[in-house]
Amino acid sequence: MVQASRRTGSPDSALVRLLARLAELDVRESPQGFAARLGQWLRWTDAMPLFTALQDAPGQPPAAASGDPAKAAAALQTIAGAGARLRSALARAIAEEAATATEEFRSPLPPLPGEVKEATPGFAPYRRCVLARQSAMAHGIAPLRGRLRMALSARSPALARLATVDTVMEQVLGAQEHRLLAGIPKLLEKRFRQLRDARGDEALEDWPALFQQELQSVLLAELDLRWQPIEGLLKTLRVNI
Repeated sequence: MVQASRRTGSPDSALVRLLARLAELDVRESPQGFAARLGQWLRWTDAMPLFTALQDAPGQPPAAASGDPAKAAAALQTIAGAGARLRSALARAIAEEAATATEEFRSPLPPLPGEVKEATPGFAPYRRCVLARQSAMAHGIAPLRGRLRMALSARSPALARLATVDTVMEQVLGAQEHRLLAGIPKLLEKRFRQLRDARGDEALEDWPALFQQELQSVLLAELDLRWQPIEGLLKTLRVNI
């Protein structure tokens, strides 16, 4: 059996912990607070839009929520239902495509004329799976996040400012998030090679099944990470109806 080495510390997210375990890395919890770590991702050019979004209108007290609470509750229920269906569909597609990738690995198609030879033979279907699922998550979650911001903006000026802050944060942190998540296929490829090339006591008879399970777990953890802003916006709407 392939066994992970002992590690210490408590990384900040399930995705980080899972990737650290698969890569057999010792990832420790950062001694810095959230604000300090966030500051390392922000450039000076990001300060002004954030400052503007966080400012209250001078001389004006926060306004109460506007509109019909019953209509707001119905609208929230509609958006929450759409979100639940989207998340279920994304999770189901992860499971289905991970299984399809393993089937293709076990019964590979003949190479096309002139096709470039893979650096890691057999990993191609898994790479396609990961890239397709990452793209589906990004393109599915962004419009839902926009709908939630619109719902916030319709409730009160204070919530409209919060929606603006979320817009700025998505723009500021989106590139960093994309860069970091883009490294997941490479980490999974390394794990694929480790299982494929294992010898002796570490070799597993049906290692593709294990790798399929691990790949699926990583993508579901990424979905959880990407879904955190949705959960935060939904919670804010629920307590401000």
